[in-house]
Amino acid sequence: MKKVNIGLLGLGNIGTGTYKTLEMNHDLIAARSGLDLAITKILEIDTERERDITVVPEQFTQDASVIFEDPDISIVIELLGGIEPATSFMLEAMRRGKHVVTANKAAVAANYDALTTCAKENKVFFRYEASVGGGIPILNALTSVLQANDFMEVLGIVNGTTNYILTKMTDEGLPYGEVLKDAQAKGFAEADPTADVEGIDVANKLTILMALTFGNYVHPNDIPREGITKITMDDIAAAKARGNKIKLIARAAKTESGIEYSVGPMELPESHPLAGVNDEFNAIFVKGNAVDDLMFYGKGAGPLPTGSAVMGDVLSIAKHLK
Repeated sequence: MKKVNIGLLGLGNIGTGTYKTLEMNHDLIAARSGLDLAITKILEIDTERERDITVVPEQFTQDASVIFEDPDISIVIELLGGIEPATSFMLEAMRRGKHVVTANKAAVAANYDALTTCAKENKVFFRYEASVGGGIPILNALTSVLQANDFMEVLGIVNGTTNYILTKMTDEGLPYGEVLKDAQAKGFAEADPTADVEGIDVANKLTILMALTFGNYVHPNDIPREGITKITMDDIAAAKARGNKIKLIARAAKTESGIEYSVGPMELPESHPLAGVNDEFNAIFVKGNAVDDLMFYGKGAGPLPTGSAVMGDVLSIAKHLK
C-alpha cells in the first residue's frame, strides 16, 4: 500500500477537525483508495492544548521549512487562516514541488491569481474546496460534473453566523444585538464579529465562486458589500408582510452588460429554496444553461465538516500520485 506523507500548517479548530477526520476514517480511506495517508509533521506553536486526537511531540515543529524541505512530504495542508504568512507558505510549498490544500478563503480570494499560477508553473495541484461552504462540495462540482455548463447565476448563503442571526430575528422576533450575543456564546460568532456581520467573509467566498463559475476574478475589496448590522425588526416585519425573508446573499449573474455581483441583504420569496435555509446552515444556488437550477446545502462551517472537505481534496490528489 502506497504511503502518502502530509505536512499540516496549523492545528487550531479546523486543523484538529481535519486531523480527526483522517484519524477516525483512516482504515476506511485506506480500504477505498489503497493509500496510507499520514500527517507526519505539524506546524503549531501551542503543542500542549487538549485536542481529543492522538499526536506525539515528534510530529510538531515551529519551523515551516522543516515541512517544505522534507522530501518525504508530498502534500501540504494550510489551515493557519489569514492572508499572511499563509499565502507565502503555500507559494513556497508549491515552489518546492509539493501539492497544497487549504480552507483559507481570505488567502485564496486575495491572491487567487498568484496561487493558481504558481501551481501551474510548478506542475502541482492546488485545491481549496473547504474555502467555500465548509463541507458542501460546491467547488469540485463546478469544476467537474458541471463544467459543461454556461453558468448564468450563482446565489449563496455562505456565512453561518449571519444566517443564524437573521433566522433568530425572523423566527423569534429577537433584536440584532441580543442574537449576536447568543451567537457568540454558542461559538457561532467570534468575539470580534466584523468579518462576518459586515459581509467581508461572504465577499471572499463570492470572489472564489465567480472565478470558477464565470472565469472572472474580482478582488473581494472591489465587490459592493453591505452587512446585516443595519437590519431592524421593522425591516424583518416589512419583508414578512410581503411574503419574503431577508438573507445575506452573495450574488453574481451574467447580464447583457457583463457580470453583476454584490454582497448584501436580499429579500427572497418564501418559496425560494434559499429562504428555507436556517440557522448556521449554508446553501449555494446555481443556474446553468444545461443543468438549469441546482442547490447545494449543508453545514458551511465547523471542524469536522470542513475537515471532511479538506481530506477529500487530499485524497483526490493522493489518488493522482498513486
